[in-house]
Amino acid sequence: MSAWKTLTEGLWRQNPVLVLMLGMCPTLAVSSSAKNAVGMGLATTFVLVGSNLVVSLVRKGIPAKVRIPCYIVIIAAFVTVVQLLLEAYFPALNKTLGIYIPLIVVNCIVLGRAEAFASKNSPFASCLDGLGMGFGFTLALMALGAVREFLGAGTLFEYQVVSGWQQFQLLQFPAGAFIVLAFFLAYMNYLQRKKALRELGTFTPPPELNCANCHICQLGQKEENPK
Repeated sequence: MSAWKTLTEGLWRQNPVLVLMLGMCPTLAVSSSAKNAVGMGLATTFVLVGSNLVVSLVRKGIPAKVRIPCYIVIIAAFVTVVQLLLEAYFPALNKTLGIYIPLIVVNCIVLGRAEAFASKNSPFASCLDGLGMGFGFTLALMALGAVREFLGAGTLFEYQVVSGWQQFQLLQFPAGAFIVLAFFLAYMNYLQRKKALRELGTFTPPPELNCANCHICQLGQKEENPK
């Protein structure tokens, strides 16, 4: 895989939020504003790049049986660095993000990329993968946060965009995150369907989904009426 493809894979084709559906906990929790979303995304990107680099450098010296605990220790070290930096230079943001900064340690995106990519590729490629996945995560969070903040309060990055905006406060609550994310995912599915139709002309479902090849109903009848 080329360096450019590795870098851009996480931005669209394998976007952690909109395609892989990873990191849903921070995505729904901290995307109430664009500022919080960008802060969370950049913190996760830093951890992704750092942990990918270190995992790639030491991958040959880690026994296979303890690789996951070792990866978690490496990730936790970078999360600690991020948390200390936020406490020192961005205390307000650190207070807003709260528990979700330490929870980066168990974020599926970070651990998943360490296991699936960094443990099998060079340090340079692993850094590019971390950057791509991190920026993809940040962009998805920022888009989600911007929509929720604008519709909910009429602001963007805490600046008033429309004066006298009729606030739609539902979007400032967790339920609003589910609603906006659902529209985002529906649009992603629409784009993917259009692309498939453009490239293939028609969509043929797999034969496993055809009733003629399904025997579940017959299995149920056999269990109810054993011979």
